[in-house]
Amino acid sequence: MRNQAPIDDVPIGGEMIRLGQFLKFAGLLESGGNVKEAIIDGFVTVNGEVDRRRGRQLQPGDIVAFEGRRVRVCS
Repeated sequence: MRNQAPIDDVPIGGEMIRLGQFLKFAGLLESGGNVKEAIIDGFVTVNGEVDRRRGRQLQPGDIVAFEGRRVRVCS
């Protein structure tokens, strides 16, 4: 079994947030252009699977990973 990065909890203050917004909100990426590129190129996973939809609705409990960092959506 490979070592995985610890999961940081990121409260979103609501019930849902879009993947593109969450990547910036959680500090994984800095700009919308970087977010778009990372998602389209398949570098972002949601719950362990690549997701290429910036508008994907995330809910509390979803785990987003990018470049070795993992963050969990919390309400």
